[in-house]
Amino acid sequence: MSEQAEQWIAILSLAFPVAAFLWEFAVVGRKRLGYRVQMDTLAADAADKPYADVLGDMRHDGHQLKDPSFVLLRIENAGSTKIVSEDYLADPADPYGIKVTFRDRRVAAVVLTDPSNNALRDFFFEEVTEGDSVRTVAKPGFRRNNNAVDRTGTIRLPKVTLPRGAEYKVLVVLERWPADTGTDPFPDPVVQGTDGQERWYDPLIRLLRLKATRTESHVFASRPAWWVIWILIAAVAVQANFTLFVREDKRPPLDCVKGTLYLHGSTAFAPAVRAAAQDYLARCDGADVHIPLADDTFKGSTDGVTDLDKAGKEAGIPVGEGLRDHLAFTDGLASDGHPRLIPRPVALSVFTLVVNKDAGVENLKLDQIRDVFAGRVKNWSDIGGNDVPVHLVNRDPGSGTRSTLVTKVLAGKEPPQFTETDCAALDPKRYGRCEVTSTDTMLNTTASTPGAVGYSEATAVAGHRAADGLVKVTIDGRQPTAEGVGTTNYPYWQTEFAYTYGEAPAGSVAAAFLNFLTQQSGRDILRDHGHGLCSEVQNSGECRPA
Repeated sequence: MSEQAEQWIAILSLAFPVAAFLWEFAVVGRKRLGYRVQMDTLAADAADKPYADVLGDMRHDGHQLKDPSFVLLRIENAGSTKIVSEDYLADPADPYGIKVTFRDRRVAAVVLTDPSNNALRDFFFEEVTEGDSVRTVAKPGFRRNNNAVDRTGTIRLPKVTLPRGAEYKVLVVLERWPADTGTDPFPDPVVQGTDGQERWYDPLIRLLRLKATRTESHVFASRPAWWVIWILIAAVAVQANFTLFVREDKRPPLDCVKGTLYLHGSTAFAPAVRAAAQDYLARCDGADVHIPLADDTFKGSTDGVTDLDKAGKEAGIPVGEGLRDHLAFTDGLASDGHPRLIPRPVALSVFTLVVNKDAGVENLKLDQIRDVFAGRVKNWSDIGGNDVPVHLVNRDPGSGTRSTLVTKVLAGKEPPQFTETDCAALDPKRYGRCEVTSTDTMLNTTASTPGAVGYSEATAVAGHRAADGLVKVTIDGRQPTAEGVGTTNYPYWQTEFAYTYGEAPAGSVAAAFLNFLTQQSGRDILRDHGHGLCSEVQNSGECRPA
């Protein structure tokens, strides 16, 4: 389901209840005359009941009623406002407000019963003085009539003023037409407002004014309102199904800017940045955003800032303006010599030493690590490990992971130069040193070379294909984790910086992605890759663990 379809579902889900409310309360619900046929039974249906013969022997006008039947009709104000005489669909001069037709039956008698208040009786009866006596008679609006031609009996009810919730009942006694020899069941009564004379605007009046409505079938809402309610329920169900089972639970970035963004820099920070870039592209699908992610996109921190500097100069960006489409990430601050580059702290990365399992070590003291990387320890047995030669695998000098090792662990002293340019040429029986160009190669080489020791970003080890051959080394018993950095002062960590050439212009693809990475959903991806967030530390400018 497309986002546009979801929007339409949301619009309709809002429109339908509004329409239902207006229909129910502003149109038909404001003035609704309800009726209920609470009883419609033949006297014969009660033949086995006590005193039933009294019903069967009922007489009228000197003759016994034929197939007598009884109808109890309830008339009620089912709307939200008072019903007055002018609301009835009848000519103003007509005293009748409601007409009830009984097909195939004639009316023998009609009785008013159970009005909700006695004042309603005054609409049905009046007192007439005849000589010295006073008697009560039915008003002109309360009448019964029988038509032998179309074989119908009718009763007419007056235009009763009904306050909200008011009601009354009429009991009608009927019989089958004398000439009718059939035994078929009687049709249901037909209740309607009297129409009066026809006028061109009467259809509109019938819609907006009073209409007799059967209420026993929908005591909660009218039939149109029920249709609206079911449509609303269906819309909500479709939208909920789409949200829970179809669409991934992801909010789109606040800004998806058209353009191509080029990324450079740290191989250690690359997995997190790659994942964030892929997520950003998925969220910005259709916005014409591109982020090339080749195998050699990330070449190291030093190469990253060099490439960024070169791109800015080639684009001829004036001083005071910024490059729109390039970002470089570094482990720690870049070296001097790039005056146009502006750093922004993004996250905290934790690094770890890794050794081949054959080395037989899991924990090293800080002095022991410095001796190993200075070349003073050439066999692991010298520091309590197995009798296996040390093979020192370093990153190239442009690596941020290496520079962090030098500054944070080795007290600023660079490891000695390699003894072999190709790590595959190391002699398994002799001490040796080599260099590699990426974190992935570092881990593969260390895992496949007996006695090898290297280093990488901590979370890169667990999910790596060579992890089974590696051991992450603790330093003085301190774990290489974000918690270890914060609580035990684990030393091998660094701030990851994002560099721009000048200040990335507002509305540029570089600024949009950097905002996504530091202020929006990209932060969750950084957390998933084991990085602390600079935006959450006490001093985000320094970005140091608490």
